[in-house]
Amino acid sequence: MVLRPAGDANGRARLIGALVLVVAALTVTALSVGWIWTKADAVMPVSLPTGNSGLPTVSPSVKPSETPPPRGKVLGAQIVAANKDTMPIMGSAWTTTGERSGQFGGAAIWLTVHENYNAEADWGNFVSFGQLTPTVKVASTPAGLKAAATQAGARAISGLYGEKSTITNVTHRAITVDGHKGHEITARVAVSAPKLKETYSTILVAVIDRGDGTAAVSIGDIAGSTPTWIEVWRTKVSGIKINR
Repeated sequence: MVLRPAGDANGRARLIGALVLVVAALTVTALSVGWIWTKADAVMPVSLPTGNSGLPTVSPSVKPSETPPPRGKVLGAQIVAANKDTMPIMGSAWTTTGERSGQFGGAAIWLTVHENYNAEADWGNFVSFGQLTPTVKVASTPAGLKAAATQAGARAISGLYGEKSTITNVTHRAITVDGHKGHEITARVAVSAPKLKETYSTILVAVIDRGDGTAAVSIGDIAGSTPTWIEVWRTKVSGIKINR
């Protein structure tokens, strides 16, 4: 699993505004582009009352703050996504950690396998639960779910290990969770780090069709020396509940 500092507990969006003066008409055209967040790069001027109105003057160039992305939480024995989907945690020894596998509205848990292995960081197992961003529409077909799982897996590996990771032993299979069709991918990611005995980690991806064009996602990242956690992850995935 990707390292974290020892002792640690835990698209771009834009709005292009064009102001065009045509005789007496003022038209604003905006194009919003992004993966999760949206912010404005320009806003339409607003006429303010004359005299001492007590209202502060606001420059038209002021940019509104970014809307923070939704986040899930670990509550008791459940990982609760921002949309209220739930997944059982892996076990009581697992603790809350930062989500870094590309989930939308997700949360994550962690189990240390090699504590302070290089005098700077821990190495361990990681599991997250959330969903693909709603801007990516998921087709409710075997091919559509496979494509969604592939995308979720690529985002997770990039976030956890980097884009140049070596991937082998890839498997695919159809799954059904809480009455919803889904797709599972497993793969090995090569690991090479000084003072670390691990040579690979197993990446696990489960995508579940929510029935509304979005998908619930669980990512598992299991150290090669702890394969028994793979079946535990599958058991916990089978316990996912989709909020209807």
